Amino acid sequence: MERSDKTARQLYDEIKANPTRARFGFGQKAAIVNIDIQNAYTNLAEFPKTAYETDPNQIQYINQLNQLARQKGLPVVFTYVAYMESGADAGVWGTRTNTPDSLQNIKFGSRRAELDDRLVIDRIQDAIYCKKMPSPFFETSLQSLLVWHQIDTVILTGGSTSGCIRAAAVDSLSRGYRTIVPEECVADKHESYHFANLTDLLLKYADVVPVSEVITYLSTP
Repeated sequence: MERSDKTARQLYDEIKANPTRARFGFGQKAAIVNIDIQNAYTNLAEFPKTAYETDPNQIQYINQLNQLARQKGLPVVFTYVAYMESGADAGVWGTRTNTPDSLQNIKFGSRRAELDDRLVIDRIQDAIYCKKMPSPFFETSLQSLLVWHQIDTVILTGGSTSGCIRAAAVDSLSRGYRTIVPEECVADKHESYHFANLTDLLLKYADVVPVSEVITYLSTP
């Protein structure tokens, strides 16, 4: 294996800049899937141990993309994680640690489970799913919604890049969707995880693009 002293970000920027890099491209009809943009992961003031931020304008960009999608009659989906008081519905995923900040202690009705107050949500038109595992496709109605709307492109926002975004991208591609990740709209706990996984997504599972490119796509009649 060739040794490299480059940082994860340098490797990502190098691969992203390759003019011959193949792309899946946008299809004919997209849906936006906003993953776990909830206080446990985005509210740095209240939950500094578990929240994270890569781009300070992330939620502003996400709101913009969602509004453009709504204007075109495209599906906008939000997911969040929350568990019953016993944590039993977290399954084996919730057994590694058990502290107040642990995954299985994001309880229904708690502040940690609530979607971020900065999000603009249309609670009549948008779909909101509670998920228990990393992928938003696992045991939710997401696939049925996308089939009903004849979606061929899935745009992913939220976090974390190394966890639920990656799981969503793998499942999205596996189901035959063109998968798009706006770079500024996803985040992780540390830039090393973030850029290492953006690199892997870019090479294998998704088109990782500037948010401006997604805005242009959604703004085109």
